[in-house]
Amino acid sequence: MEKNRCYIAGAGDFCETALPKPEDYIIAADAGYTALTSRNITPDVIIGDFDSLGFVPEHPNVIRSSVEKDDTDMMLAVKLGLLLGFTRFTINGGLGGRIDHTFSNIQTLAYLTEHGAIGKLYSNDACITAIKNSTYKFTSDKVVAGNIISVFCKSEKAKGVTIKGFKYPLDNATLTNINPIGISNEFTGTDASIEVKHGVLVIMWDNIAKR
Repeated sequence: MEKNRCYIAGAGDFCETALPKPEDYIIAADAGYTALTSRNITPDVIIGDFDSLGFVPEHPNVIRSSVEKDDTDMMLAVKLGLLLGFTRFTINGGLGGRIDHTFSNIQTLAYLTEHGAIGKLYSNDACITAIKNSTYKFTSDKVVAGNIISVFCKSEKAKGVTIKGFKYPLDNATLTNINPIGISNEFTGTDASIEVKHGVLVIMWDNIAKR
C-alpha cells in the first residue's frame, strides 16, 4: 500500500480522534513512541535525541540525533517526512505541555507551507493549521455552529484575506502579525472558507471531533 500522508506523534496532549490510518507513514518523535505503542500502534521510524523517552527503542528504523542540535525532534520528523516526499502531515501530540514547544510546533506548520506542504496539529481541544497564498475550506457536515475559530497572520503581512461562512466575515483585508483581530470568530454551520492571496495565516479552531 502506498503511503499518502505523514503522521507524526509527539509526547504532548494526544487526540484520541486523530489516530493514524493504515495508509499513513508513521513517525514517532522521541517520546511520541510511547504515545503510539501504548495504543498498540507501531511506527515506521523513530527519530530524536531520546532525552524525553529516556532510552533508545529496539526498532529496525531508529534515527538518533545529538541532544545539542538546532532542530527540535518534531522538526527533525517533519524534515524527514518532506525528504520522503510527503506533502500532507498530521501531527498529534504537538500541543499542550511547555508553551515554547507548542509555539515551535506552530512555527513548524509555517515551515511546511514554505515547502509546498500542509500540516495539522491536533490535541483533544484544538486543531491548528497554516496556509500560504491559498484557501482552506470547511464543509458543513464537519463543522459545528458556535465553535470558535481564530485566524492569525504569521508573515509580516497577509494580504487579500477573505473569510466566508463565519459569524464575522472579512473581504480582501490585510492582516498583520502585531494585531490579533482575527481571534474568536465562530462557525455558523454552513460551508466556510479562509483565503489569503499573499502571506501566511495560522488557523486554529475547536476540535469539533469531540463535540
